Amino acid sequence: MSIVDPSRVMWRKSSLSTGGDCVEVAVVPGDRTVARHKADADELYLVRDSKDPNGPALAFTRSEWDAFVGGVKAGEFG
Repeated sequence: MSIVDPSRVMWRKSSLSTGGDCVEVAVVPGDRTVARHKADADELYLVRDSKDPNGPALAFTRSEWDAFVGGVKAGEFG
């Protein structure tokens, strides 16, 4: 089951991205039937490989996305 049709959402990538090796992010309305195990699934952040736009996308809740971005800013993934 798919949350949304990935071809119908607005994908964004960093303005610092100059090559083809990057990820794209889209924010979409959540689907409680798909992500019912997640408490804050009203809005989901989708992440995909920009080189494979028809490939799979990972879905994260706002709190999961915020934790990831915080880790990136703190240098946890160096």
